[in-house]
Amino acid sequence: MKRFLSFVATVLLFAGCQHPGTEPGDTEMDTYISDLMSKMTTQEKIGQLNLVTPGGGILTGSVVSTDVEQKIKTGQVGGIFGVYGPEKTRQAQRLAVEESRLGIPMIFGSDVIHGYKTTFPLPIGLSCTWDMELIKQTASVAAKEATADGIFWNFSPMVDVSRDPRWGRISEGAGEDPFLGSEIARAMVEGYQQKDLRDPTTMLATVKHFALYGAPEAGRDYNTVDMSHLRMFNDYFPPYKAAIEAGVGSVMTSFNDVYGVPASGNKWLLTTILRDMWGFDGFVVSDYTSVNEMIAHGLGDLQQVSAMALKAGLDMDMVGEGFLTTLTQSLEEGMVSEEEINKACRRILEAKYKLGLFQDPYLYFNADRPATDILTPVHRQLARQAAARSMVLLKNDEQLLPLKKSGNIALVGPLVDSRNNMLGTWAPTGEARYAVTVLEGFNNVLGDQVKILHAKGANICNDPDFAKKINVFGPKIFIDERSPEALLKEAISVARRADVIIAVVGEATEMSGESSSRTDISLPMSQKRLLRELGKTGKPLVVVNMSGRPMAIGEEVELADALLQMWHAGVEGGNALADVLFGDYNPSGKLTATFPVNVGQVPIYYSIRNTGRPQGSDEFQKFKSNYLDAPNSPLFPFGYGLSYTSFEYKDLILDKPTLTNLDEIKVSVSVTNSGDYDGEEVVQLYVRDMVASITPPMRLLKGFNKVFIPKGDTKEVTFTIRAQDLAFYHPDLSFYAEPGEFKVFVGGNSNASLSASFTLE
Repeated sequence: MKRFLSFVATVLLFAGCQHPGTEPGDTEMDTYISDLMSKMTTQEKIGQLNLVTPGGGILTGSVVSTDVEQKIKTGQVGGIFGVYGPEKTRQAQRLAVEESRLGIPMIFGSDVIHGYKTTFPLPIGLSCTWDMELIKQTASVAAKEATADGIFWNFSPMVDVSRDPRWGRISEGAGEDPFLGSEIARAMVEGYQQKDLRDPTTMLATVKHFALYGAPEAGRDYNTVDMSHLRMFNDYFPPYKAAIEAGVGSVMTSFNDVYGVPASGNKWLLTTILRDMWGFDGFVVSDYTSVNEMIAHGLGDLQQVSAMALKAGLDMDMVGEGFLTTLTQSLEEGMVSEEEINKACRRILEAKYKLGLFQDPYLYFNADRPATDILTPVHRQLARQAAARSMVLLKNDEQLLPLKKSGNIALVGPLVDSRNNMLGTWAPTGEARYAVTVLEGFNNVLGDQVKILHAKGANICNDPDFAKKINVFGPKIFIDERSPEALLKEAISVARRADVIIAVVGEATEMSGESSSRTDISLPMSQKRLLRELGKTGKPLVVVNMSGRPMAIGEEVELADALLQMWHAGVEGGNALADVLFGDYNPSGKLTATFPVNVGQVPIYYSIRNTGRPQGSDEFQKFKSNYLDAPNSPLFPFGYGLSYTSFEYKDLILDKPTLTNLDEIKVSVSVTNSGDYDGEEVVQLYVRDMVASITPPMRLLKGFNKVFIPKGDTKEVTFTIRAQDLAFYHPDLSFYAEPGEFKVFVGGNSNASLSASFTLE
């Protein structure tokens, strides 16, 4: 306990050096809000802390609010979600503005995770583009479309670092690396919010889930998270902090506990770190009923946990209505103070002011916009481009790909013509009817140049009980009336008549995502059997894996002549897949999460620390850190991805041998496209601190640059390293770089071998 108190004291010491949060002052906004709050009753202030969903709209949870209309009229609702469309949102806003006593407008939110109606690839897929400008554009399009439908507060981006593919929500983030995750967090926030929140095509962003949600024990959703301070600050906190620095307007708490205290009631997280250390001045909202769920955690009854959450620094209660129903009594009993209620209320009102709602509460409810701003050809073209750039080529023996636009193609697999599985998980605002299936995409791109022979071949799985779990939000796994044997027989017949087989396999959309943890991250046996039989035909076999997580696909890699990781690629996924396989786009995606050999290696990630008994290779050595039944190395490492062309790295040059706190080192490398196609390469820079006061990671990503290089050309790529780039958090949470030797690695993935050294003085 003494060590913990010492740690808190250190945090508070550092907090004194940070920017303070927003306090009432003499600004126009503060004057306006102070005047408004002086007219509000305590119950009306508490009402601003209440976020509700009426149900019947965009469904994202199992609980819906009741008597919403009457609560709005009596000033008991600060925000609403699950309602969309200018007419419906205007009608709801009218109740607040014209029929409540003070006419305070509501804020309208939604989960716009990877696009609105124009659905982009899953976030983990988008991250594999390593293209910050493209990612920013997808967020801007999402904001434009959502605001056209009356939604101007987004529960995105999710920036939880995850190194455990058993956890279903790895699909919603940027993978395993804090540096890349931080860059993507900034891009998403800037894309949603842009430069002026009063612009009706922008929306307030929410960084989530604060904090550490991506590291639950056993990979099981909502489960306990327990880690050291060093791991928190060095490996998991950076993307949240990057979003704060980018000006994100709100923060959402996570479901897990930290130090035994659920995040929604964790004052260390919500006040000490978020506000005192990082200077966050927006508002904090709970996740769906997470305040009420503190009861099941064992923290008390609804009144107790609601008071605990408010005192911790939570400002808005999503759906649970614990604030609404208990804070008045808690105030009377001295469990909370008027000042704490006022702080939370002020933060909500400040957000509404920044959004321009007090100037025009109907700013976002233009009935003409949906027809001109949603699912436009320009937006769909961006979705097609993003989908193609998100795909990762993992194997391409004897340059089988790209395929020629001629001959007979056998297009086989349960996901070839499955419209309901194109968008991916957590696309509650998307509509599957707008999605282009793989079969449709092939027909669109190939026309009559290629004869397409199609067969389903297998069900996604044959287990009706498993399918029932997946089909909660609609049919994702359809078990065919035909027997598995009949499906397989048809597929083999089709395959034997083709020049090449393309098998599209993987997960149904809800096999990943929230409440979709898996202990077995391999393909279901129905699909394994299909691939085994296709492999026996002797025909060239291209395997396309459509999933929301890294999978254990070692057998599939062996069976395939070429293998492409497609992810769930969104509304234009079918067109984009055909673009990639037939060479209209040369794949450039790189993995942002390690693929394990098997689930027993999990958690697995590139930035490991050496043990005292490291094993230098995958050759087994007794009394070294290893497994008896699997290698230490992954199936595919972080940063990995092939191209139809080849890239050669040479001439790694540092412009000086030493670095000080006052200067910088330029790192340059020559990259030559030595293949037969124009292509893009993600050039990656890793750094290793050779000797440190705490065990250093073997290497850390510190820079990347995606460059287009025509075939035969060479480009020089340059990175800059400063002392601050080498800094890390120490046990006392001081943040600085230690003098000594550093090694730089540059290449096309985290196993890059081209290296050079320098010294930090």
